[in-house]
Amino acid sequence: MTINILKFGAVLLSLSLLAPIGAQAQGVVRGAANGADQGDAVAGSVGAVVGGVVGGVTGGVDGLLGIDQRPRFRDYVIREHHPSYRYSEEVRTGAILPMDGVVYYDVPPEYGVGAYRYAVVNNETVLVDPRTHEIVQIIN
Repeated sequence: MTINILKFGAVLLSLSLLAPIGAQAQGVVRGAANGADQGDAVAGSVGAVVGGVVGGVTGGVDGLLGIDQRPRFRDYVIREHHPSYRYSEEVRTGAILPMDGVVYYDVPPEYGVGAYRYAVVNNETVLVDPRTHEIVQIIN
């Protein structure tokens, strides 16, 4: 048991030493939060700590916009001034948008979410999976 705790401590220490390197990347806050959530779901509080550190270092693996990118992306969308699609359902993550009527726009490469498109729905900017039309992130 003591050896396992020492191994865990060594891994945690080595990951924490890498954290400043990872902090240079965009999306670090998102990565840490997502890692902590996933770690907690799999292994409880210890998993949350490890997942948060790993997520912070890697920036997350989900490919969504991090908290640090959202204001700049929101400003970009405002400058583009696309019309808003009127959606009768609640705009929420996981909602499936209709195939017809919604206009999907490419996200500029500098945001690193090339697998997704964005749309303006009920005056809210959302990232959408273009294959399924599922809202994967609401940009507040």
